[in-house]
Amino acid sequence: MKSFIAFWNILLKNMKNYYLKPPNISWGIIFPFAWMLMLFIKSQSAFNINDTFPGIVAMSILFGTTSMLAVTITFERKSRSFERLLLAPISTELLVFSKVSGAILFGILNSIIPILISVLYFKSAVLNWYLLFTGIILLSIVSTLLGLSIAVSAKEVFEAQTFSNFFRFPMIFLCGLFIPIASLPFYIRPVSYILPITYGVDVLKYAISKSNSMPVLLDIILLIIFCVGLFYFSIFNIRKKWIV
Repeated sequence: MKSFIAFWNILLKNMKNYYLKPPNISWGIIFPFAWMLMLFIKSQSAFNINDTFPGIVAMSILFGTTSMLAVTITFERKSRSFERLLLAPISTELLVFSKVSGAILFGILNSIIPILISVLYFKSAVLNWYLLFTGIILLSIVSTLLGLSIAVSAKEVFEAQTFSNFFRFPMIFLCGLFIPIASLPFYIRPVSYILPITYGVDVLKYAISKSNSMPVLLDIILLIIFCVGLFYFSIFNIRKKWIV
């Protein structure tokens, strides 16, 4: 019961203090919507929403969750409130889980906007809604943990945003969001397969149009492995750098 109370209070504080900050709104909502609008205007005559739908959803999740962690972790580290939480009588695993849960929820909520636009306005068909939401949840978790692993290395919000952009923007082109991995030069493809976002996008593609390039069960298993690995990698860094 005490663990649940601690988890809920940390989650609630993050929701009140950080959810509607400008970086989260601009990167998590406005930027993916502007990208969709740009693609629609540029190629309106040959616009295929099923080719764009998975990438926009993945981008909303990726930019929303990583922006969220860049604000919460670095701001609290600078104000030393995160260090005070480390002194609380709760495990580091519970503390980290409490901090990332808000960003995961934010990523899931971010995905609703492009889904509504694609389904209601562009009349896109979704072949498997259950698998779509499974992919969204896993992609939100792995994106959040990827953002956490970056945020724990920064001391300022602008540093975390810079580090995040260093990884996020190449992922737009390397993870199959809009450019199929098979279309990339063969010497770049191995980089795509070591990025966890690639497998989340592949699940979304299967759920929407079955245009995936890998077995969907393999995608899910690899996403779970990435989630576990990034979670404990972040905990290792926090204990090494922040706990004396």
